[in-house]
Amino acid sequence: MPRARSGVVTRRRHKKVLKQTKGHRGTKHSLYRRAHESLLKALSYSYRHRRERKRDFRRLWIVRINAAARQEGLSYSRFMDGLKKAGVEVDRKMLADMAVRDPQAFSKLAAMAKEKSQG
Repeated sequence: MPRARSGVVTRRRHKKVLKQTKGHRGTKHSLYRRAHESLLKALSYSYRHRRERKRDFRRLWIVRINAAARQEGLSYSRFMDGLKKAGVEVDRKMLADMAVRDPQAFSKLAAMAKEKSQG
C-alpha cells in the first residue's frame, strides 16, 4: 500500500493563503512562504486597527464638537459638563454630526449647556 501524503490538503491550504494575499506587493502574493508571513502581519494589523479606528473616530468627534462649542463661546469640557448637568444624553458621534449638519440645533444645546454650567 502506498504511503499517504497530504499533497491535496497542502495545495488547498496554500491556495487559500495565496487567494487571501491577492493585492499584496512583490512576491508576497505569489510565493507561499512570503505570502503566509504577509498574511499573518495583515491579519494582526487589521485586528489592531479595528480597535484603533474607534479611538480615531472618538478623537475626530471631540475635535469637531470643540470647534463648534468654541464658536458658541464654550470650551469642550464646559460644554460637555453643561450637557451632563442639563440631563442631555447625546453621544459624541451625534453631537459632532449636529455640529456639522445642523448648527442651529447645536447652538440650542450650547445655550442649554452654558446656562447649566454657570448656574
